[in-house]
Amino acid sequence: MAGKKIKRPDGRKPDEIREISYELGVIKNADGSAKFKIGNTEAIAAVYGPRELHPRFLQDPNKGMLRCKYNLMSFSVSERKRPAPTRRDTELSLVIANALSQCVFLEKYPKLVIDVFVEVPQADAGTRCAGICAASLALADAGIEMKELAGSISAGAIGDLIVLDLTKEEEDWPKGATDIPITYLPRQKLITGLQLDGDISFADFKKALKMAMEKCKDLVKKQEEVLKARYKGSDEE
Repeated sequence: MAGKKIKRPDGRKPDEIREISYELGVIKNADGSAKFKIGNTEAIAAVYGPRELHPRFLQDPNKGMLRCKYNLMSFSVSERKRPAPTRRDTELSLVIANALSQCVFLEKYPKLVIDVFVEVPQADAGTRCAGICAASLALADAGIEMKELAGSISAGAIGDLIVLDLTKEEEDWPKGATDIPITYLPRQKLITGLQLDGDISFADFKKALKMAMEKCKDLVKKQEEVLKARYKGSDEE
Protein backbone atom coordinates (compact mmCIF):
# COMPACT_ATOMS: atom_id res chain seq x y z
CA MET A 1 0.00 0.00 0.00
CA ALA A 2 1.20 3.48 -0.85
CA GLY A 3 0.36 4.73 2.61
CA LYS A 4 2.99 2.49 4.20
CA LYS A 5 5.68 4.45 2.30
CA ILE A 6 4.70 7.76 3.88
CA LYS A 7 7.34 9.16 6.21
CA ARG A 8 6.84 11.88 8.77
CA PRO A 9 8.58 15.17 7.86
CA ASP A 10 10.62 15.21 11.08
CA GLY A 11 11.52 11.52 10.88
CA ARG A 12 9.52 10.41 13.95
CA LYS A 13 7.99 6.96 14.21
CA PRO A 14 4.17 6.86 13.93
CA ASP A 15 3.68 6.43 17.71
CA GLU A 16 6.49 8.80 18.68
CA ILE A 17 5.68 12.23 20.08
CA ARG A 18 7.93 15.26 20.09
CA GLU A 19 10.27 15.97 23.01
CA ILE A 20 8.36 17.15 26.08
CA SER A 21 9.21 19.14 29.20
CA TYR A 22 7.27 20.29 32.28
CA GLU A 23 8.01 23.13 34.69
CA LEU A 24 6.14 24.00 37.89
CA GLY A 25 5.62 27.34 39.62
CA VAL A 26 6.22 29.55 36.60
CA ILE A 27 3.66 32.22 37.63
CA LYS A 28 4.57 33.37 41.13
CA ASN A 29 1.33 35.22 41.99
CA ALA A 30 -0.90 32.29 40.94
CA ASP A 31 -2.13 29.66 43.39
CA GLY A 32 -0.62 27.06 41.07
CA SER A 33 1.04 27.14 37.66
CA ALA A 34 2.89 25.01 35.14
CA LYS A 35 4.46 25.14 31.71
CA PHE A 36 4.30 22.28 29.25
CA LYS A 37 6.32 22.18 26.06
CA ILE A 38 6.02 19.60 23.29
CA GLY A 39 8.25 20.24 20.31
CA ASN A 40 7.71 23.85 19.28
CA THR A 41 4.34 24.13 21.02
CA GLU A 42 4.35 25.69 24.47
CA ALA A 43 1.50 26.27 26.93
CA ILE A 44 1.48 28.03 30.30
CA ALA A 45 -1.36 27.45 32.77
CA ALA A 46 -2.16 29.43 35.92
CA VAL A 47 -4.77 28.48 38.52
CA TYR A 48 -6.54 30.91 40.87
CA GLY A 49 -8.88 29.71 43.59
CA PRO A 50 -10.97 28.16 44.80
CA ARG A 51 -12.69 31.50 45.37
CA GLU A 52 -16.24 32.83 45.59
CA LEU A 53 -18.14 32.63 42.33
CA HIS A 54 -19.74 35.80 41.01
CA PRO A 55 -22.42 36.58 40.01
CA ARG A 56 -24.01 34.63 42.83
CA PHE A 57 -26.86 33.20 40.77
CA LEU A 58 -24.24 30.95 39.11
CA GLN A 59 -23.32 29.37 42.45
CA ASP A 60 -24.24 25.73 42.99
CA PRO A 61 -24.71 24.79 46.68
CA ASN A 62 -23.68 21.20 45.90
CA LYS A 63 -20.50 21.69 43.90
CA GLY A 64 -18.02 24.18 42.54
CA MET A 65 -17.22 25.25 38.99
CA LEU A 66 -14.03 24.84 36.99
CA ARG A 67 -13.76 27.73 34.55
CA CYS A 68 -11.12 28.10 31.84
CA LYS A 69 -9.87 30.86 29.57
CA TYR A 70 -7.66 29.77 26.65
CA ASN A 71 -5.66 32.34 24.70
CA LEU A 72 -3.52 31.77 21.64
CA MET A 73 -1.18 34.75 21.82
CA SER A 74 -1.11 36.99 18.77
CA PHE A 75 2.61 36.35 18.18
CA SER A 76 2.45 32.56 18.73
CA VAL A 77 2.04 31.75 15.04
CA SER A 78 3.85 32.95 11.92
CA GLU A 79 0.75 34.72 10.62
CA ARG A 80 -0.03 37.14 13.42
CA LYS A 81 -3.56 36.71 14.76
CA ARG A 82 -5.76 39.47 16.14
CA PRO A 83 -5.21 39.88 19.90
CA ALA A 84 -8.96 39.84 20.62
CA PRO A 85 -10.42 36.44 21.62
CA THR A 86 -11.67 34.43 18.65
CA ARG A 87 -14.51 31.92 18.37
CA ARG A 88 -11.86 29.18 18.41
CA ASP A 89 -10.41 30.56 21.68
CA THR A 90 -13.88 30.51 23.22
CA GLU A 91 -14.54 26.97 21.99
CA LEU A 92 -11.23 25.64 23.31
CA SER A 93 -11.82 27.33 26.66
CA LEU A 94 -14.96 25.20 27.02
CA VAL A 95 -13.21 22.08 25.69
CA ILE A 96 -10.42 22.39 28.27
CA ALA A 97 -12.82 23.12 31.13
CA ASN A 98 -14.98 20.12 30.25
CA ALA A 99 -11.95 17.84 29.88
CA LEU A 100 -10.55 18.80 33.28
CA SER A 101 -13.77 18.97 35.32
CA GLN A 102 -13.74 15.16 35.73
CA CYS A 103 -10.28 15.41 37.34
CA VAL A 104 -11.41 17.57 40.25
CA PHE A 105 -13.55 16.83 43.30
CA LEU A 106 -15.85 19.75 42.55
CA GLU A 107 -18.23 18.64 45.31
CA LYS A 108 -15.53 19.75 47.77
CA TYR A 109 -15.95 23.36 46.62
CA PRO A 110 -19.67 24.30 46.77
CA LYS A 111 -20.47 27.83 45.56
CA LEU A 112 -16.82 28.36 44.59
CA VAL A 113 -14.96 28.64 41.29
CA ILE A 114 -11.53 27.44 40.22
CA ASP A 115 -10.21 29.62 37.41
CA VAL A 116 -7.70 28.17 34.95
CA PHE A 117 -5.93 30.46 32.50
CA VAL A 118 -4.09 28.87 29.58
CA GLU A 119 -1.75 31.02 27.49
CA VAL A 120 -0.03 29.71 24.36
CA PRO A 121 3.05 31.83 23.53
CA GLN A 122 4.31 29.47 20.83
CA ALA A 123 2.26 27.18 18.60
CA ASP A 124 3.06 24.32 16.23
CA ALA A 125 -0.24 22.38 16.44
CA GLY A 126 -1.58 20.48 19.45
CA THR A 127 -2.20 23.62 21.52
CA ARG A 128 -5.38 22.39 23.26
CA CYS A 129 -3.63 19.18 24.30
CA ALA A 130 -0.60 21.09 25.56
CA GLY A 131 -2.91 23.43 27.46
CA ILE A 132 -4.68 20.52 29.15
CA CYS A 133 -1.38 18.91 30.19
CA ALA A 134 -0.15 22.23 31.62
CA ALA A 135 -3.47 22.89 33.38
CA SER A 136 -3.60 19.40 34.87
CA LEU A 137 -0.24 19.95 36.52
CA ALA A 138 -1.11 23.52 37.55
CA LEU A 139 -4.25 22.30 39.36
CA ALA A 140 -2.14 19.84 41.35
CA ASP A 141 0.41 22.58 42.03
CA ALA A 142 -2.42 24.73 43.45
CA GLY A 143 -3.35 22.00 45.92
CA ILE A 144 -6.76 21.39 44.36
CA GLU A 145 -8.26 18.08 45.50
CA MET A 146 -8.08 15.90 42.40
CA LYS A 147 -9.24 12.43 41.44
CA GLU A 148 -6.27 12.14 39.09
CA LEU A 149 -4.15 13.96 36.54
CA ALA A 150 -5.06 14.21 32.86
CA GLY A 151 -3.07 13.32 29.78
CA SER A 152 -3.85 14.79 26.39
CA ILE A 153 -2.38 14.22 22.94
CA SER A 154 -3.51 14.38 19.33
CA ALA A 155 -3.75 11.29 17.16
CA GLY A 156 -4.62 11.14 13.51
CA ALA A 157 -3.73 10.06 10.02
CA ILE A 158 -1.47 11.25 7.25
CA GLY A 159 -2.72 9.37 4.25
CA ASP A 160 -2.83 5.74 5.40
CA LEU A 161 -0.32 6.29 8.22
CA ILE A 162 -1.77 6.49 11.76
CA VAL A 163 0.33 8.84 13.89
CA LEU A 164 0.51 10.67 17.21
CA ASP A 165 1.19 14.34 17.90
CA LEU A 166 0.73 15.97 14.50
CA THR A 167 2.71 19.12 13.73
CA LYS A 168 1.32 22.06 11.76
CA GLU A 169 3.19 20.78 8.70
CA GLU A 170 1.48 17.39 9.07
CA GLU A 171 -1.94 18.98 9.64
CA ASP A 172 -1.45 20.81 6.32
CA TRP A 173 -0.57 17.58 4.48
CA PRO A 174 -1.40 18.21 0.76
CA LYS A 175 -3.53 15.08 0.37
CA GLY A 176 -5.39 15.74 3.61
CA ALA A 177 -4.74 14.82 7.24
CA THR A 178 -7.00 13.83 10.11
CA ASP A 179 -6.52 15.28 13.59
CA ILE A 180 -8.08 13.71 16.72
CA PRO A 181 -7.26 15.55 19.99
CA ILE A 182 -7.89 13.23 22.95
CA THR A 183 -7.90 13.70 26.73
CA TYR A 184 -7.75 10.57 28.87
CA LEU A 185 -7.84 9.83 32.61
CA PRO A 186 -5.97 6.51 33.04
CA ARG A 187 -7.17 5.53 36.52
CA GLN A 188 -10.82 6.11 35.72
CA LYS A 189 -10.28 4.77 32.19
CA LEU A 190 -12.29 7.75 31.08
CA ILE A 191 -12.05 9.82 27.89
CA THR A 192 -13.05 13.39 28.80
CA GLY A 193 -12.13 15.06 25.53
CA LEU A 194 -12.49 13.81 21.97
CA GLN A 195 -12.71 15.83 18.77
CA LEU A 196 -12.22 14.87 15.15
CA ASP A 197 -11.17 17.03 12.22
CA GLY A 198 -11.05 15.13 8.91
CA ASP A 199 -12.05 11.73 7.57
CA ILE A 200 -10.94 8.37 8.92
CA SER A 201 -12.21 4.78 8.79
CA PHE A 202 -13.63 3.25 11.96
CA ALA A 203 -10.80 0.69 12.10
CA ASP A 204 -8.15 3.41 11.83
CA PHE A 205 -10.01 5.55 14.36
CA LYS A 206 -9.89 2.71 16.91
CA LYS A 207 -6.17 2.25 16.25
CA ALA A 208 -5.48 5.97 16.67
CA LEU A 209 -7.56 6.09 19.86
CA LYS A 210 -5.69 3.16 21.40
CA MET A 211 -2.32 4.73 20.56
CA ALA A 212 -3.37 8.04 22.11
CA MET A 213 -4.69 6.46 25.31
CA GLU A 214 -1.43 4.59 25.84
CA LYS A 215 0.58 7.77 25.32
CA CYS A 216 -1.67 9.69 27.73
CA LYS A 217 -0.68 7.17 30.42
CA ASP A 218 2.97 8.09 29.82
CA LEU A 219 2.19 11.81 29.97
CA VAL A 220 0.42 11.38 33.32
CA LYS A 221 3.35 9.36 34.71
CA LYS A 222 5.67 12.19 33.71
CA GLN A 223 3.44 14.70 35.51
CA GLU A 224 3.54 12.53 38.63
CA GLU A 225 7.34 12.39 38.45
CA VAL A 226 7.57 16.18 38.19
CA LEU A 227 5.29 16.64 41.20
CA LYS A 228 7.16 14.06 43.29
CA ALA A 229 10.50 15.66 42.44
CA ARG A 230 9.26 19.10 43.46
CA TYR A 231 7.83 18.05 46.81
CA LYS A 232 10.73 15.78 47.58
CA GLY A 233 12.97 18.80 47.09
CA SER A 234 10.74 20.86 49.40
CA ASP A 235 10.95 18.20 52.12
CA GLU A 236 14.73 18.15 51.93
CA GLU A 237 14.85 21.92 52.40
